[in-house]
Amino acid sequence: MIGDAAHIFPAEDGLFEETFSTDNTYRVHGLNITIHQDYSASLGVAASVWDSALHLCQFFENESLDLSGTRIIELGGGTGLVGIVAARLGAHVTITDLPSAVSQIERNIAANTPFSGWPSDGPSVSALAWGLDHSRFSSSWDFVLGADIVYLPETFPLLLDTLVHLCRDGAVVYLASTMRREHGAQDFYDHMLPQMFSVELVQRDPENNINIYKATLR
Repeated sequence: MIGDAAHIFPAEDGLFEETFSTDNTYRVHGLNITIHQDYSASLGVAASVWDSALHLCQFFENESLDLSGTRIIELGGGTGLVGIVAARLGAHVTITDLPSAVSQIERNIAANTPFSGWPSDGPSVSALAWGLDHSRFSSSWDFVLGADIVYLPETFPLLLDTLVHLCRDGAVVYLASTMRREHGAQDFYDHMLPQMFSVELVQRDPENNINIYKATLR
């Protein structure tokens, strides 16, 4: 971990009593994406493909958003699904998460490399602890993406600082979240994010309790 990240971003020991792995194939944007998931205490919540990630990929397809040639950074990539899909659609992608998740993301990138090569270039992977080392990263992005990364209230100020830095040159943020009341997600979108961003609810799925928000720096 970087600095005090081990305390800010807990590995959630005991989340998985046994270590195991699984491979699943997801059909998104007309692509078959095979994702390897390592379930272990060291990865914690980063081990899983969460439904909000699939919703975010589906949202881009429904909106016919052209990602070709765009510059994208994904926060809290976990398995790398969202960033991999964006790269398969032609974006220049950097996928970030804590150091413990980097090898899983790299493995999934390798597993989904097209035989003909990536349309633009393959995704890169970097460790990023919010609020601690975001200044190492450029502010020149078209999109900042995140799926189910709003769930620990103690990290919300760090996430906000990171988003502000990444969006200084005009990036558009898309965040998909399962709106768990106990995790304070609604408070983040209603009160904290609007301190610095113009925030718009662009998709609401009440059946699965998943919202997608679009944000731009004020």
